[in-house]
Amino acid sequence: MRIDGKQIAQEIFEELKLRVEKLKEKNIIPHLHIITLTTDHASESYVGQKKKKGEEIGAKITVENLDPRTSTESLLEKIEKLNQDSTVHGIIVQRPFSPQIDEEKIANSINPGKDVDGFHPDSKFSPPIAEAVLRILECIFKSTSEVDEAGTSEVLAWLKTKKIAVVGKGVTAGGPIMKTLGETRSDLVVITSKTKNKQEILKNADIVICAVGKPNVIRKEDLKNGVILVGVGMFRSDDGKFHSDYEEEDIKNIASFYTPTPGGVGPVNVAMLLKNLIIATENQAGLK
Repeated sequence: MRIDGKQIAQEIFEELKLRVEKLKEKNIIPHLHIITLTTDHASESYVGQKKKKGEEIGAKITVENLDPRTSTESLLEKIEKLNQDSTVHGIIVQRPFSPQIDEEKIANSINPGKDVDGFHPDSKFSPPIAEAVLRILECIFKSTSEVDEAGTSEVLAWLKTKKIAVVGKGVTAGGPIMKTLGETRSDLVVITSKTKNKQEILKNADIVICAVGKPNVIRKEDLKNGVILVGVGMFRSDDGKFHSDYEEEDIKNIASFYTPTPGGVGPVNVAMLLKNLIIATENQAGLK
């Protein structure tokens, strides 16, 4: 079954609209400031969606495009100003970074209460991409168990019965997903380019989460029948379209559930980011 990420996201957006309206009654407008230094196509697409959907729920989204040659020191100065700006509730420095940027310094410089991307070690927020994957898996659990409402404990209990493979452990996707799912105490294995028994792990996995961003990382012969397949990695091919780490036509008859690209994980990722923004705003306003 094809998972409709847009529908899942829309349900979250409707809830967030109501919360923004309550904030506006107190003359508070949630404000997300996004800094970009990259021309990566997938990142540009995500930034565009963050701005569009953020404005649709009533938030203010500022996108500041900096020269890719910007130094770490200059970026740190800019972030500190945003940390001190009480009208800014969330700060993102869009990844991937330019090679001269000290990624750890930048991540650690953002106020943990404004770090809605969840990269600061003391961040108040879980990374949106990891929360998006969990939300999608929760929806799958509800559909297979025929329940309208499922508590966190029920979803976690279900995940503990599954063998999960995460393909890729990059800082923007695979790493956060691996960390978050690892905290659920699920049976989880991470596959990297150095993994020797990749095919064996994939064939035994009940859930495969692929976060690489390259063509044909996953093929139907790698998977067991009935697998749940979540495609996080994304790239733009020569046809100008975005594609997942697998081709939908190749895997749709072997996966019991799968996410498409576009319209799968991406919209839910944006929704969970904006949810973090609204929580950050409420916290800073003393409403939580």
